[in-house]
Amino acid sequence: MLAKISKPIAQLTDRYLPDPLVIVFILTLLSFILAGISTEHSPIALIAMWGGGLSNLFTFAMQMLLVLVCGYLLATTPLVSRMLNILAQRLNTPGKAIIVTTLVALLSSWINWGFGLVVGALFAKAVAGHCRVDYRVLVASAYSGFIIWHGGLSGSIPLTIATEGHFAEDQIGIIDTSMTLFSAMNLTLVVGLAVLLPIVNYWLLPKQNDAVYIDPDALTESQTTQSDTSCNHLEQARWPTLIIGILGLTYLGFSFYMGKQGLNLNSIIALFLFFALLLQPNAATFIAQLTRAVSNGSGIVIQFPFYAGLMALMSQSGLAQSISGLFIDISNSQTLPIWSFLSAGLVNIFVPSGGGQWAVQAPLLLPAASALSVPTEVVAMAVAWGDAWTNLIQPFWAIPVLAIAGLKAKDIMGFCLLQLLISGLYIIVVLAAFSY
Repeated sequence: MLAKISKPIAQLTDRYLPDPLVIVFILTLLSFILAGISTEHSPIALIAMWGGGLSNLFTFAMQMLLVLVCGYLLATTPLVSRMLNILAQRLNTPGKAIIVTTLVALLSSWINWGFGLVVGALFAKAVAGHCRVDYRVLVASAYSGFIIWHGGLSGSIPLTIATEGHFAEDQIGIIDTSMTLFSAMNLTLVVGLAVLLPIVNYWLLPKQNDAVYIDPDALTESQTTQSDTSCNHLEQARWPTLIIGILGLTYLGFSFYMGKQGLNLNSIIALFLFFALLLQPNAATFIAQLTRAVSNGSGIVIQFPFYAGLMALMSQSGLAQSISGLFIDISNSQTLPIWSFLSAGLVNIFVPSGGGQWAVQAPLLLPAASALSVPTEVVAMAVAWGDAWTNLIQPFWAIPVLAIAGLKAKDIMGFCLLQLLISGLYIIVVLAAFSY
């Protein structure tokens, strides 16, 4: 039934869904209109908010580009390529391919969101090289695992409120992760989605006549194109990249052991980079793969500044707070977590940043939770899951996955919409069950 439903939706998105860059333009214009109607700010003031925020994500955009580039460099090393291929070769049916790809993406995203985006996409690409499976559903399955990240070890909201000095400490104190990430409610959501999503993605597989396949040869990356043509002995030598890779990994190992840094976005970038240097045959091959990797990240470079401006406009104008306020007004002690989840999902379309979204919504939701005697950690996790939930249809986060897979947003969004509806229903049921 899901395959039948997904067919017309996939056809509509393929025909009418614009490029993600156009989507952020439309969201920006919509935000200007809504802010102009619902707030007292002048058009010039709104433009100033938007323009002043354009540079807010420059650092993060560079980090995301490096996650993509360094993850690509690691995946194209001979050793990692062989490991991915060995596992992918065992997936000899479309059903196995979809289920295992979803589980790999879920586990990787639970460990760390940046790790999950890259690993899920790279594994899907490896699977497509060995199994005849609808490539759109396969990549959508890899991306669907990202929904779990805010309930995992890198969830920004639960980690923020567990850290001394966070902006709401005077109001709610420090909330340990045992009450958020490792609570019964969150574990129910994580385990339930780990069971539900592979089944849903399996049911999304279309009939053979309607499936879209990809030529395995188009997925094959040459490891030696520039390496073979380079006559520079230093570029062909093994020792420069080997030594730098060992030095970098030694430093990271020492830092982890001494507790100087944990598994965060910067450390993941460094791990990918130094392992890639260690495992690539030489500098010439490393440079050849680097050129390919950078070309895949063009979407990140140009789109993130526009999202930064959009986020600034939403938060500084008060539009995001107004959206949250509408949901709070219709809440009671039992429904506040559900409305917090839904409001976070809506705000996330315009403000695709977990930490930034919490900063916008917390000043409204925390007093409401206190007044209605709803545990703060429940509301915080409801916002976290709302943020993660609508990422399924927010192309901002799909950019690295699509760049690696070689697809466009419209190729997977029809399937992601159904994933969104089914997973959202499950999350609401769990939130309701733990609210009574």
